[in-house]
Amino acid sequence: MNLLRRLTLRQLEVFVEAARSLNLSRAAETLHLTQPAVSMQIRQLEDNVGLPLFERIGRGRRLTEAGERLLLHASRLLGEVRDAEQAMQALKGLAGGRVTVGLVSTAEYFAPKLLAEFSRRHPAVDVRFLVGNREALVRLLRDADIDIAVMGRPPPEVETASEPLAGNPHVLVASGRHPLVGRRHIDLHSLRGEAFLMREAGSGTRLMMEELFRTHLLRPLKLITLGSNETIKQAVIAGLGISLLSLHALGLELRAGEIAVLDVFGLPMQRIWHVVHLRARVLSPAAGAFRRFLIEHTQARLAEDFVGLPQPPIPARARAARRSASAE
Repeated sequence: MNLLRRLTLRQLEVFVEAARSLNLSRAAETLHLTQPAVSMQIRQLEDNVGLPLFERIGRGRRLTEAGERLLLHASRLLGEVRDAEQAMQALKGLAGGRVTVGLVSTAEYFAPKLLAEFSRRHPAVDVRFLVGNREALVRLLRDADIDIAVMGRPPPEVETASEPLAGNPHVLVASGRHPLVGRRHIDLHSLRGEAFLMREAGSGTRLMMEELFRTHLLRPLKLITLGSNETIKQAVIAGLGISLLSLHALGLELRAGEIAVLDVFGLPMQRIWHVVHLRARVLSPAAGAFRRFLIEHTQARLAEDFVGLPQPPIPARARAARRSASAE
């Protein structure tokens, strides 16, 4: 009980953010604090716990055993506090409230436009976006750090409820000056000598490219790993290699002719955007309203933004689930 009297939720919030990023400057930026303020909160927490929570490793840092154990409990505790806040908001209705949405990095190319429209309709609702790769979003969902997530395949390792939003075609792209641009029905194996540009481990786009290689028994001679869609697009434009990317990350570059879709047999790979939340979590009115808005408007927004580009329909079974979800 002595520990519970001394520590504060703010200390736990700062510790959890610092533990996940292992970077005090990044944690300070996320929490809108100064780095000295973050350092002070962590020192006070370590004094209260009576054990060091971080240790230095070269220029970086890592959690001690005490830090790892405290992170587990602190994440659960903060999740319970957020659930309590959501329950109180539910009693107030949609006159206000807050929703935290996790986005895989590809979704940030279209989700902000949907947020802008939702905000015009519900100006009192505060919507916060957190962007990361698939692995990061699964962790945020598991720890209840986000209310809902916009991602591709729902994570089987977490008990979630998911609804389809829209088709998400993935295409093989090259520089607009690539000699294969305009050629029809390219055999994927003829591209074995090309450099394939891949996202980092934990990215859903990387998983899809690895699936493409397995399905076609392809072993490219050269693989280059890059850390973001933007970096990959710039590398493709520069002629460094080819890559598999979501069509929804390519609108500007395709229209400008900087990037071109290669007509490869068996492509595009058709996937579905989903909105996902923990099955055991009761969404607040604000989070529920934004979820319904995404279900009702994402398909039309993407069709409008990518007019003239291939938009696969949502499969019949997914459409039925989508109608059921939007009627809730």
